[in-house]
Amino acid sequence: MAAKKSSSLNFSSGDFVVYPKHGVGRVMEIQRTEIAGEALELYVLRFEKEKMTLRVPTLKAETVGMRKLSSQATLADAMTTLKGKPKVKRTMWSRRAQEYEAKINSGDLVSIAEVVRDLHRAEDQPEQSYSERQIFEAAIGRLARELAALEGTNEDEAQEKIVGVLVKKAAAAAKVAKTAQIEDQAEAA
Repeated sequence: MAAKKSSSLNFSSGDFVVYPKHGVGRVMEIQRTEIAGEALELYVLRFEKEKMTLRVPTLKAETVGMRKLSSQATLADAMTTLKGKPKVKRTMWSRRAQEYEAKINSGDLVSIAEVVRDLHRAEDQPEQSYSERQIFEAAIGRLARELAALEGTNEDEAQEKIVGVLVKKAAAAAKVAKTAQIEDQAEAA
């Protein structure tokens, strides 16, 4: 009989983990069970926001993309991404929406930050469509939950921090635009 391949991921009860399609969850326990005569070890994950429990075979955790929380360096990259200039492609919304959903479901913190950055609307910008708003809310929620777990705060505080970065960036961009407008008027006079 062939030896079973063991996962390089080892989580303990109480650990926060990221499951790509659901975001941040917590390992509640490691369960041993028998299914079809086969002994199986499962991570029992709890996602509080969704009020959902998920059981993931320990040997499949890596294949499904389950991972530890991001490093401080990755978090710093994500926060820097939020400060960048939005990149909005001029493709059909349905295509962009699929790309945004794929980035959110990738579980990659920097990709999720890109979606938040690209879909954020400042006060002086046109309102988002319902579907844009839904995707933005999903992305900022996912980003905020991981930020909260990393910093030991709650999701609301983490979301306020993210929005603060976005608002500050928008204010700086508005100031640059206003300065350019004043300079243009001075040159025209």
